[in-house]
Amino acid sequence: MNADNIQQLPSRSRAEEELELAGTLNPGLWTAHSRHVAQAAEAIAKKCPHLNSDSAYIFGLLHDIGRREGKSSEKHCLDGYRYCMKFGWEKAAQICISHAFMIQDIETSIGEFDVPAADFLFMKNFVAEAKYDDYDKLIQICDGFGTAEGFCILETRMVDVALRYGTPPPMLPRWKKLFEIKAHFEKIIGTSVYDVFPVSKEKLVR
Repeated sequence: MNADNIQQLPSRSRAEEELELAGTLNPGLWTAHSRHVAQAAEAIAKKCPHLNSDSAYIFGLLHDIGRREGKSSEKHCLDGYRYCMKFGWEKAAQICISHAFMIQDIETSIGEFDVPAADFLFMKNFVAEAKYDDYDKLIQICDGFGTAEGFCILETRMVDVALRYGTPPPMLPRWKKLFEIKAHFEKIIGTSVYDVFPVSKEKLVR
């Protein structure tokens, strides 16, 4: 991500205000999840010379901001994209969609496309054509590390998701991709991602 894209982000305080407001519009555990995703992303980004930790934190806070519009499935991705685009936060808008599609094929979704046909087509083309960078990948993996209660290992989150959504055919390829992303960042930082979380391994959610 270049400097111009970073400049198109809100400040940390603005992002925190946006999440707080969104939580009043649609109260739920998703806001605590978003904060933990942001903290995990910031912690990993601090160890990556090519990433900006403040930007990573902001992306984490805003990745689910579309949930401000109410309870939904994949619609929250598009709602978040549109909300961020209103302010010109283009990269944050992209991550509102990309965080749910670590494989760039909309058919690998495990959620429900509760959107009109035209919106589905927009999302399908957007996912296929988006240029993912390490910020997209970082939020994709940190989405798996952050729960409402704190931080967890990836396998814990996978079981939680499987219990909620079942195990449709795309699930295993998605898990494989997440492990690839995890390995990608561990190669960069030279240690386990769990070593850099702001809690000890003993305090990870099990």
